[in-house]
Amino acid sequence: MGFLESLHLQFDFIGGERGALGSDDPIVKGLILSMFCVSGFGIMLNLFNSAVRKKMVDQTKLKRIMKETRGWQKERMAAMRAKDTAKTTELNKKSAYMNKMSMEMMQMNMRPMMITFVPLILIFYLVLPQLFAYTVAVSPIPLNVIPGDFFQLTCTAEQAADPEHVCTAENALFLWAWYFLSSIAFSGIIMKLTKTSMDLS
Repeated sequence: MGFLESLHLQFDFIGGERGALGSDDPIVKGLILSMFCVSGFGIMLNLFNSAVRKKMVDQTKLKRIMKETRGWQKERMAAMRAKDTAKTTELNKKSAYMNKMSMEMMQMNMRPMMITFVPLILIFYLVLPQLFAYTVAVSPIPLNVIPGDFFQLTCTAEQAADPEHVCTAENALFLWAWYFLSSIAFSGIIMKLTKTSMDLS
């Protein structure tokens, strides 16, 4: 998924400070409209990623390599668990070939990422903050499962009570967080529909 490639760049915005992603006077106003619009951006970018991937990656070859490498890894692990030294030695002889296949698979996956990364960053940093407020959805429960302020998805009660803070309500979802969650929610469906899924089944 394209968003995950740039996740490390989002950490400066996490925590809901005034400089966070979003606008004091957004073009798109209203919680429900904003929620659907941000989800729409997530869907569109996933469709774009899948289209580029479908065009640039030989899916048949990729799945063949994946099946071959996973099969070898599974067989090797089974032999090691069974302490079958002869089988393990025989399978280890294929290590160089399997490493080559894994490298080829990585390169095949990297090519479309190089194309999709730039528009993703431009849209995420230049378009979304102008269109939407800092928070664009409300969660029924707090989603800050990681301790500390490093990875805050929703506003806390203390933040919502602070009139100087960007949070308007407790458990309000930050713009980047709703985009992140909606992208994850739809990426698997879109990859299945476009037949670009990494699932061998």
